[in-house]
Amino acid sequence: MMGWGYGMGWIGMIIMAVFWIAVIVGIVFLIRWLVLSTRAEGHKAHPEDSALEILRKRYARGEINKEEFEEKKKDLI
Repeated sequence: MMGWGYGMGWIGMIIMAVFWIAVIVGIVFLIRWLVLSTRAEGHKAHPEDSALEILRKRYARGEINKEEFEEKKKDLI
C-alpha cells in the first residue's frame, strides 16, 4: 500500500490522464487530416491535361460544337 512519499498521488493521476487524452486527440486529428487530404487530392483538376485534351473533353461534353472544336484545334496545333 502506498503511504506518504510514494508515487505522485492525485497530481500524477491527473497529469497521466491529461497526457493520454492529448495522445488520443492527437491521433484522431492525424487520422482525420490524412483522410481529408487524400480525399481532397482526388477532386483537384489534373494539371497535366494539355489544352488539346481539355478541348476534347469540352467537345465530348457538348460544351462546344464541331465548328468551334475544329477552329480552336487549329489554333492549338
